[in-house]
Amino acid sequence: GLLAVAVASGVAAWATWAVLLMPGFRRVPLRLQVPYQPSSPGQVANALALLRGRAGRTVDLGSGDGRLVLEAYKQGLRPALGYELNPWLLCLANYRAWKAGYHGKVSFLKKDLWKVNLSDCHNVIVFLAPSVKPPLATKLLAELPDDARVVAGRFPFPSWTPSSTLGQGLEQVWAYDMKEVRREVQGSTRGSSV
Repeated sequence: GLLAVAVASGVAAWATWAVLLMPGFRRVPLRLQVPYQPSSPGQVANALALLRGRAGRTVDLGSGDGRLVLEAYKQGLRPALGYELNPWLLCLANYRAWKAGYHGKVSFLKKDLWKVNLSDCHNVIVFLAPSVKPPLATKLLAELPDDARVVAGRFPFPSWTPSSTLGQGLEQVWAYDMKEVRREVQGSTRGSSV
């Protein structure tokens, strides 16, 4: 009996991985892979609080089931869209948008975040693993306009100083204003060349 439960649990775990999680990893180098972990209600609330009162295109990189994009749209951040590689999570996100009455008002695109141009984005939400943050920081610095704000959840950008932060522990989120980040990066570059 116990062996049957163990085997069934193993098969269920493998099936979950094979169907829901693995499709998003196929085309991404191992060091840049990010497992799906849904944002908690507190994380969503804190992330959107740091974007309150802002305008412009809002993007969630690695949008998962779409909860951050839907909440952003609900709070008036438009257009709101998410980039996600996993087709099952895209289906779930589109279903959630339809169920909330936002079908056609928000977008979920199956695109690699490393290949999209973010130069027209003013609000970027990033709930990704720490291993992804350094190369993503380089991409964001190169592409985002000065008036953009990046909100990171779960893990901060290691080399950036946040403009503000909200929450504690797992609920903590960090906001980075690109103009300040660029000023800090340029200052440290000048200091290191002296």
